[in-house]
Amino acid sequence: MAAKRIPYLLGHSEIAELFGIKSQTSAKWRVDGTLGDPDLVASGNPYWLLDTVLGLDGSAGRHVAEQNLHTYEAGIPGGYRASSRDHLPVILGIQEVARVLDTDQQAVSRWRNRKRIAEADLVLSRSPLWLLDTITADARERGRRLVTEEVKRLQAGERTAQKPRGRRITAGPRPPKRPLPAAQSFTSSEHDEAIAFVAEVLSEGHTTVIRPKR
Repeated sequence: MAAKRIPYLLGHSEIAELFGIKSQTSAKWRVDGTLGDPDLVASGNPYWLLDTVLGLDGSAGRHVAEQNLHTYEAGIPGGYRASSRDHLPVILGIQEVARVLDTDQQAVSRWRNRKRIAEADLVLSRSPLWLLDTITADARERGRRLVTEEVKRLQAGERTAQKPRGRRITAGPRPPKRPLPAAQSFTSSEHDEAIAFVAEVLSEGHTTVIRPKR
């Protein structure tokens, strides 16, 4: 069997290690446009080709140490530099694997933990990735059902959009909170008034604390 060829890809953790920075800095580059659109999105997570990332080397004080690059490449046996995202093989994250095998992501994670699915071809930023060919061959060997329509969709380049990052944009300003009602005391003869007061407080989303007094 021919050895697998795995493209050099990087998530935020690998980019951080390459440049000797924090992962948050790499994520900031993504937000401010320094790092362009990902070359691959799998399970909603972004990944970039090595050449894309190396394009940042030497600008604005960013620098990749040769040793860091060597360590990265050595960590991916059979790795190669894909010339563009159009030349990438079909790569799946847990989300896509679940759809291809007609199951859920939790089941795929359990299979992986129990070694009942092929070992991931790549683990980037702690997320496993598989070549489509790896999953289809493994499924046939184990007698698992393959969803042909999903395989064809992935081969055609159809992907789930990347998860939105950052704060959600609200439709408008939040209405001001109503002030807390002042504490009140009731005697045993004011039973109805006490019930009405507590009901009003609860209806406004507050909680009440009742302290008996003599």
